[in-house]
Amino acid sequence: MAEDQAQPWKIPPIVQELAAGVQEPPSRYVAHEQDRPAVAAAAAMPEPIPIVDLSRLSAADDDGGANEVAKLQSALQNWGLFLVIKPLSFLVVFRYHDGVIDDQAQFGSVSVQAVGHGMEPEFLAEMMEATRGFFNLPLEEKQRYSNLVDGKEFSFEGYGNDMVVSEDQILDWCDRLYLIVEPESRIVHSLWPARPPAFSDVMREYTARCRAIADVVLASLARQLGLHEGCFVGMMNEGLAMTHARFNYYPRCPRPDLVLGLKPHSDASVITVVLIDDAVSGLQVQKPNDGAGVWYDVPIVPNALLINVGDAIEIMSNGFFMSPVHRAVTNAERDRVSLAMFYTLDPEKEIEPLPELVDEKRPRRYGKTTTKDYLAVLFERFARGGRAMDTVKISTAQPDSGTRSEDG
Repeated sequence: MAEDQAQPWKIPPIVQELAAGVQEPPSRYVAHEQDRPAVAAAAAMPEPIPIVDLSRLSAADDDGGANEVAKLQSALQNWGLFLVIKPLSFLVVFRYHDGVIDDQAQFGSVSVQAVGHGMEPEFLAEMMEATRGFFNLPLEEKQRYSNLVDGKEFSFEGYGNDMVVSEDQILDWCDRLYLIVEPESRIVHSLWPARPPAFSDVMREYTARCRAIADVVLASLARQLGLHEGCFVGMMNEGLAMTHARFNYYPRCPRPDLVLGLKPHSDASVITVVLIDDAVSGLQVQKPNDGAGVWYDVPIVPNALLINVGDAIEIMSNGFFMSPVHRAVTNAERDRVSLAMFYTLDPEKEIEPLPELVDEKRPRRYGKTTTKDYLAVLFERFARGGRAMDTVKISTAQPDSGTRSEDG
């Protein structure tokens, strides 16, 4: 007990409450000078993020399907991510292609962009409303779902901050609610908010719909690697493979030039599906294998889902797919929310390059780890601003830039 009382830095304040009462961010939130958004300013993306039609990925035998597969492969090799949206009517596609819709005109150069995540805009709005509704609850109600055990020990699931491991750790301007949403046997029902009343029902439906999307994407990734299309989907059904939901809340920040919403990181997952705030931008990404370390703003595309590959796929594909480094910046005028769904393998599952993808021309680039061990290293390294991938990359592999961790 004395040790806990001597280390109050382990339990930082809820940022939403802190932001309501400060004119300047406390020093613990001020990023190192070289990492500050004002110094490492972001640029517009040099080309649009590809929007992939999921309904055509399995039709690789026809020209349209082959083109869609090629678009996905290019998206993942160049950026490690892509977008999917609800299919559009012909009229809207035509106007969109001609750039008449102002807030999407910058994507007009990518033709045939009607895609297929199948979720109505009204349903996505319900999910975002439930997310905002939780963070708008009184603090004492949200703390019923705290990720602090007995008020002092950090827990993976629940509401609060990310783990703090040192007194000089730079903190993120973000609160989060972290839940395991699949499989049913691992759900901790006591951590699911009772309010807003629709939260549980909407989240369960959203989880089921995202799983269908994940299965389509994972099957396509396997085919691109020359593997059986059920390879990765099968792994996600083995043992205690889990889906984690991270609800992020980024309060308004008085000094967005000094503070990050979330440190640079990549995800430990197999893949990640992200629902991004339609009203406020804040996600930035680095281009894989780009040694310049340039940050690019990810533009808002209404009613879209962003899908990126994670560290597990990078390792298993032996570097064919690269897990993108990304970060969240803050905003002085508006708060922002997001919801990330992380698809992870069984905790005891060994993660290493698949033998079919290692030969003399493509030597092994990564060592062996397990999901459990990698996540443990990841959270520790992320807290200290380090890289979990450094622990599994073989030194002869070409180095890449950025910090790696799990977020949304």
